[in-house]
Amino acid sequence: MSRHACVRAQQRGIPPLIDMWLDMYGHQEYDGRGGVVIYFDKQSRRAIERDMGREPVRRFSEWLDAYKVIESHQGMTITQGH
Repeated sequence: MSRHACVRAQQRGIPPLIDMWLDMYGHQEYDGRGGVVIYFDKQSRRAIERDMGREPVRRFSEWLDAYKVIESHQGMTITQGH
């Protein structure tokens, strides 16, 4: 993770668990500029709920609009937000 991404995650209050869930369940789309945007779509949310249960999804619902952008070549996180 880049220094910029660490700072952004901290500033925006994105918990490490959400970053991990983005890696595990997030939907990926190329941004056309050398990056890949990872975010939670409907299928991602269903998969989290299936694996973790309904309660964790409800408790962390305010962060399920989070996203991160990674480099398409090395996979390093460039930034995070929601």
